[in-house]
Amino acid sequence: MSCPKCTLRNQMEFSAEMMVHHRGFRNLDKSGVVLFPKVLVCLDCGFSQFTAPKAALALLASDSPNGERLTMAAAV
Repeated sequence: MSCPKCTLRNQMEFSAEMMVHHRGFRNLDKSGVVLFPKVLVCLDCGFSQFTAPKAALALLASDSPNGERLTMAAAV
C-alpha cells in the first residue's frame, strides 16, 4: 500500500495507545476517549493514519459539541 501523502511504499504498522479529546477550551471539562489502534506510519514523510473502533466512534459522537464532525489525520 502506498502512502497517501508521498506515494512511497515505506510504511510500517505500530500498536498505539492514545487519548482523543475534543479540541478547544470549551471542551476542557469533557473526558477523552482512550484508543488502542494500530497506526500505519510512513517512514519517509511521517504521515500516519488509524481507524477508530465503532465503540470509540459512538463515544466521540455522543459527546460531540453541537454535533460537530471532524476528520483526523496526522502528518509531520
